[in-house]
Amino acid sequence: MPDRSSSRAAALRRSVREATIVIPGAPIALAARLIEREGFAAAYLSGAALSAGVFGVPDIGIVSLDQLVEQTRVIAAATSLPLIVDADTGFGGPDAVAECVLRLEEAGAAAIQLEDQRWPKRCGHLPGKEIVDAAEMCAKIAAARRACRDPDTLIIGRSDARGVTDFDDCLTRLAAYRDAGADWLFPEGLTSRDEFARVGRELGGDDGTPLLANMTEFGRSPLISVNDLAEMGFAAVLFPVTLLRLAMKAMEVGLGILSDEGTQESLLDLMQTRQELYDLLDYDPSHPEAHLPEPHRS
Repeated sequence: MPDRSSSRAAALRRSVREATIVIPGAPIALAARLIEREGFAAAYLSGAALSAGVFGVPDIGIVSLDQLVEQTRVIAAATSLPLIVDADTGFGGPDAVAECVLRLEEAGAAAIQLEDQRWPKRCGHLPGKEIVDAAEMCAKIAAARRACRDPDTLIIGRSDARGVTDFDDCLTRLAAYRDAGADWLFPEGLTSRDEFARVGRELGGDDGTPLLANMTEFGRSPLISVNDLAEMGFAAVLFPVTLLRLAMKAMEVGLGILSDEGTQESLLDLMQTRQELYDLLDYDPSHPEAHLPEPHRS
């Protein structure tokens, strides 16, 4: 078991006691290194970004646990930041969830997010979702909490009820997930600032369970500033697919220019240079003993 004073999970718990933190999504390991260099407190492995960015498939439960564990291991090894991992529905019932948590924790996850959708899941901002009974989800959360080897590993309980039943059911479920052992609560698909504020009033604040807000783009939720969400009582704010969307649009524009002009010369000022890449990798090719750093450990 990791030393509680030095584990990345313990660092994540400390960080939200100090201020509301911003958590960008890291679709690849290089992005995680950039997130760390820019001073963010944690990184997020989004199921949507993993499905689309790594495997080129939609976020509908296609990615396997083996694939998720491997990507968790790769990203966690590239940075010393706490990594929050989106484990979707946990790959089955309570026993499967326990195995999922053990494997992700061993791969380097500091926090593991579980949602109450019925498999096969859908993006939280799309229609047509189904959710399991609250009691079934509570059993999964309790199994996840028991499975953690590091007592500081966080279990995040997400509810998609707002887009399936109603807002009040979402609140009721989140409270039940807290009582079942969830360390943070994640209301998905809220549709107004008032709904975020009410979640904060009823479940968050200094004496409440830390709340996670999802500021994904082009979805059901309004885009609210981190400062405003902090005032509403949220402890952390996710930007799960922001970097992937930026990168893909830049690649699309670049390919168009390359096709039209037959050269990338007009794009050079927009590129990360070779030296900037080497600096991010802590790599000095001129040094006789140049090598990549040892992977970070929890």
